[in-house]
Order: sequence, then structure tokens, then C-alpha cells
Amino acid sequence: MRYLVLAFLALLSVTTYSQKKPGNPKPYAATITDADLKRHLNIVAGAEMEGRETATAGERKAAAYIENHFKSLGLLPGNQGSYRQAFPVYRDSLTIAKMMVNGTPLVVDTDFQPSPLYSTESKFYFSEVVYAGYGIIDSVYDSYGKTNVAGKAVVVMEGGPAGLKGGTGRFSPTGTAAKVNHARSKGAAAVFIVASNFSPNIFGNRMYVSLYRDAQYPPTYLINDKTAERILGANWPAMKESLKAEKPEPKAYKAEVAVSIEKHIRMLSANNVLGVLEGTDKKDEYVILTAHYDHLGKRGDAIYYGANDDGSGTVSILEMAEAFAKAKAAGKGPRRSIIFMTVSGEEKGLWGSAYYAAHPTVSPEKISANLNIDMVGRIDIDRKKPDSLNYVYIVGDDKISSESTPMTESLNNKYTKLGLDYKFNDPKDPERIYYRSDHYNFAKIGVPIIFYTDGVTKPDYHRPTDTPDKINYTLLAKRAQLVFYTAWEMANRETLMKRDRPLPKE
Repeated sequence: MRYLVLAFLALLSVTTYSQKKPGNPKPYAATITDADLKRHLNIVAGAEMEGRETATAGERKAAAYIENHFKSLGLLPGNQGSYRQAFPVYRDSLTIAKMMVNGTPLVVDTDFQPSPLYSTESKFYFSEVVYAGYGIIDSVYDSYGKTNVAGKAVVVMEGGPAGLKGGTGRFSPTGTAAKVNHARSKGAAAVFIVASNFSPNIFGNRMYVSLYRDAQYPPTYLINDKTAERILGANWPAMKESLKAEKPEPKAYKAEVAVSIEKHIRMLSANNVLGVLEGTDKKDEYVILTAHYDHLGKRGDAIYYGANDDGSGTVSILEMAEAFAKAKAAGKGPRRSIIFMTVSGEEKGLWGSAYYAAHPTVSPEKISANLNIDMVGRIDIDRKKPDSLNYVYIVGDDKISSESTPMTESLNNKYTKLGLDYKFNDPKDPERIYYRSDHYNFAKIGVPIIFYTDGVTKPDYHRPTDTPDKINYTLLAKRAQLVFYTAWEMANRETLMKRDRPLPKE
């Protein structure tokens, strides 16, 4: 009798496992088609969506389209009864910007321009300013020396000395952020950066999400050469020229400089859109699929359509949601729940995914993995060989979980047979692709990630010419199917993905 019971239990175990074992994903992957992707993308990246800029009417239209698609599939709302996860966004409107030097009023956007990023409401009257060369501080170069600039205004030149390590750009050692931070560390009350040109309407274009800060920046103004000469005197052209060859000693100059800024802060709202396909025996564990649906909006009459960036990822999410919904309707639903999420604010600085990581709808410990898709509809023009165009870049699979790479390669060899290119996993990648899309915010909270992209597809990247007619829909479908097969495997395997590698460091 004992042996009969054991045999029955063994049979029951096999039967139970066979019920849990996933079915064949191939028929459902096949529902991710060129035609459906194209149909969705012509809407998502159409003129009516106005470029889907964060916290605009175009973004709201796109969010409604995505939400309605999730509802039509029977997905559950992913955020406490809502398909939306709203997060606050702020936008400044400049009401007053004044500068007067030695009694002469100057013209905003011609003689000077307040920096929107580093301008708090303020009014100052300075009787002298300190000229501090390039305004740089590092291990070998200190523009300030021992000069006390606490409570003073400083004038610094854009750029940096020849040979300074660290590159160029806004966040480089010679960028605006570094110069303002150095001036703040010295206690400066205001910063004037001598710049070669100003950006039109820069103040009104800026959005941000951090209204409260632990420390405020000194108000910062860009000024032109003529304004610098008004402040520092007629010797300014020679001072500027000598800066190329030598490091000047910081020096105070007498000048009556009055500056004031007043602005109106508008509170806006942006949304992540979440739909959940509930799992079966492991429904309290999750796989999260993400893409950002925002883009750059409009600049004047020009619409930045964002068909590839990241309309291609967005419609891939829509199609994968439909494929999984069809599998569930056929009794082949996943064991784990799947969260399909399109996020906003990526183009502004990964805002939506950062907000989700800080306010997750499920416990991060229960998230097996995040599969993120950003630009998968075109070909990197730097790839020359015809046989190398059937590819996708795989990024971040070598971090956090040792299981990600072998799983990807096994599924690709079995189903999609794409060329898997790992070049952006190089720690010395100059593009820093790993840090530039929404998966990074999941990685920072310990969730294993895989990022899929076609690379920075020039010359249409971040231009109005990124349009649906330039998408390779056959290749887009193939890439989306690889993500689908990977999600299928992750959602149906016995265990969560391992977390056996260190978290990323920026």
C-alpha cells in the first residue's frame, strides 16, 4: 500500500509540473507582426501626438491610446486601480530678468541670459566682482586659489585649458555644471559665465522634477564679451586672449552690477502607463517590460515624431501585451505576472522610471527582471557589412545576473537567430549607452535587466526626420519577438533570475 501511495504522489507531482510547464510560445510570438507594429506606430508617432513631449497634450493623447489598448486586452490596472502612475513636473516662466552694469541697463537674451537650471528668484547689488579664469578646480588646476569669493559675484570663462582631461560638454570638468558647483563650493553669491552664444527661449523650454533641494545654487547668468568688458574693463579682450596661454591669478574688479530674477513656477503632471497580465501559480512575482513613449515634442512648427525613439519600443510593448493576452486566453498564460509599462520623461533624464523605482507598485525583490526596449526599428549606419544588419545590441545582460546572457543566446539560437552585439557592454563605451535608458533605474535597485537597442541611429536621432516610414518593420518584429521569448522564459521558469553580480556604479 505504501508503494502505491508513493507512486500516486509521484504521478501527481509529474501531472502538477506538466500543468505548470509553459506551452509552446512560438504561435503567440508569431502574432507580433510587421503590419500590426506599423499600424500602431503610425498612430503613436503620428502628427496628432505632437511629438509626445513629457507633460504636454501630446503625451496625454499617447498615454490614452496605450491605456485603451491595455484595457482592450483585459489587462489589469497596474497602480492601485489606475493604469496611470502620475509624477510631478515643474516648468518655469521667466517674469523678470534684469542686469545693470555701472548704471547701464542691459538687454536679456542679447547682453545676458539667466540660466534656467541654476536660477532661483533673487536680487543682488554688487560693488565688485572676482574674475576667476575658467572657474575650474581639480587635482592640478585651481582657478580660485586662496581668493575668498564668499558672498561675491564671480566671472568665469566658458571652456577650459588645452589638455584638461575629462572631455567637453555640459557635465564635463569644463561644463556649466562643474563651474557652478565649484563657485558654490567657494561660497559665491552669483556666477557670470562668458559664453560665445545663447540658446533662444532657453528658459521657457526647461522642465524639472526636483523642486526641493538640500542646497541651492548661486544664480547663474550667461554674458557676452561686451558685457564682460563692461564689468572687467577695457582690458578684457587681452585678458581673454592670455587665458589660452597662462593661468591668471583671480582678481577683484570694481563694478556696480545689479541683477534680479523673478519667475513663475507651474506644476504639471506626467504619467507612466501600466497594465498587468496576472500570472498563475507565481502571480506574486513579476517580469516588467518597459519602453518610453515620450519624445521631444514640437519646436515651432516642427514635430519631432520619435518613430524609432522610442515609438518602436512602445509599439513593441503593445504587441507583446497582446501576444501574452492571447496565450492566456488559450490557457497558456504565464506563471508570473507581467507588468507592461510605458514610461514618460526618459528624454528629460529617465524621470518616469526613476519615479517608479522610488515608488514601485510591487516589491523590487519580487521582480525577476526588467526587459527594456529603446529604439529597435532601424539600423546603425556604422554597421557596414550586409550580413551584420540582422542584429540587435544587447546591453547590461552581463550585470547583476549571470543567467541573462546564456538565456538570451539560447532563446535567440532557437527562435530568432539575430546577431547579438555586445559592444555597448564595454566599460569604456564612449556613448555610455548602459546609463542612458530606463533599465538603469531598475538596475540601481538591484533588478536584473536586459536592454535592447539598435544603437544611436544617425542622422535622424532627435530630429524631426525620425518618422514611421523609415522603420524596418520586419526587423522590428524580429527584435520584439526576441524580447517576447525572453519574457516568456523568465515568466515561466521555476525560479527568479539570480542576483549574483554587483550592482552598477555610474
